[in-house]
Amino acid sequence: MSVSINISELKETLELTPSTQNIMLVGKHGIGKSEILTSFFNEKGLKVVTLFLGQMADPGDIIGIPSKVEKQDAAGKATARTDFTPPYWFPQDGQPIVLFLDELNRARPEILQTVMDLTLNRKLAGKALPEGSHVISAVNEGEEYQLTDLDPALVSRFNIYEFKPTVEEWLNWAAGQKLDERVVNFIQDNPTWLDGDPNSKEYKGLDKSADRRAWKHVSDILLKVDTIKDIHKRIIAGIVGVGAAAAFIQSVQQHKVITGKDLLLKYDKTIKTVEKYQLHEYAILNEAIFRYLENAKLNEREKKEAADSLGQYINFLRTKKKREALANFTNIFEKGTYEKAIAFMVVNASSVYDMLNEYVDSLVPASSTSKSKGN
Repeated sequence: MSVSINISELKETLELTPSTQNIMLVGKHGIGKSEILTSFFNEKGLKVVTLFLGQMADPGDIIGIPSKVEKQDAAGKATARTDFTPPYWFPQDGQPIVLFLDELNRARPEILQTVMDLTLNRKLAGKALPEGSHVISAVNEGEEYQLTDLDPALVSRFNIYEFKPTVEEWLNWAAGQKLDERVVNFIQDNPTWLDGDPNSKEYKGLDKSADRRAWKHVSDILLKVDTIKDIHKRIIAGIVGVGAAAAFIQSVQQHKVITGKDLLLKYDKTIKTVEKYQLHEYAILNEAIFRYLENAKLNEREKKEAADSLGQYINFLRTKKKREALANFTNIFEKGTYEKAIAFMVVNASSVYDMLNEYVDSLVPASSTSKSKGN
């Protein structure tokens, strides 16, 4: 059984693992492996080269094309040997790269034999990768995939981790990428739909299923759509599947979504709607507020407006006795997941920051406080 890691743990793992050790990520398609790796290493100035091994038909796609090289020795005698012209991706400037071997367990056996030398000696047809280069692979796991069994000797050359990004990590990423709020709020309220159909028992050929990449595609469709019409419903069903599309459309039709941005920058226009919310809707809104503050780039006027609205919202929860909603907001605050949002409160809404800390302290039993002081 592989060790399971999320996005933040993956980044720490990449940071701590030396380039001489290979990493294998096990996980479903569409969960952002390539994007995360590319972003992480590009920030360090390393180029990421992705090879889709499942699409390669010949080892020459990796090691290059053989050619005859003729030379003369000191005595003038002609000699010849076979050399390999490096493939298009092989670094010619001596700078280290990150070689991402995607779909490793979909590759043909002859492709996997080529990978063996690469993973052990960092060489292809006698040519060494520049020192400091990383080799990372990704494999799919599940009965719905057509897979090739991997040789134990090849598997042993990798540190293996099951890559499982959390729903919270995806939601925060989605907010930063400005995905359509209807998609983001649906996944927050229905997280089991993020990585497939929770009601599906087995994969049936061409049945479309939801995944993280697919929800991004849905967002791309809806960003310029105010009213979802029948044609949009059909398009969405073709992206995430009929079950996910039906659940999403029903959710959108039932709820008038107030975004974190709307509440903080249009408080007077939105609070009347918020007053009628049920607890689960407050939970969605609270998370949306933190996500917005975490990712938004606000000018000075917007900072002041957002800080004022945040104070009014917290005061509304207190005076209207929305205790469970306030407790939910405080719980998100206490977790510390949204560091930039909390920093915003420290700088721009200190009264809210102090109030939340006081609320947290009030929830600590007096006996625990006395005990800690006694220690």
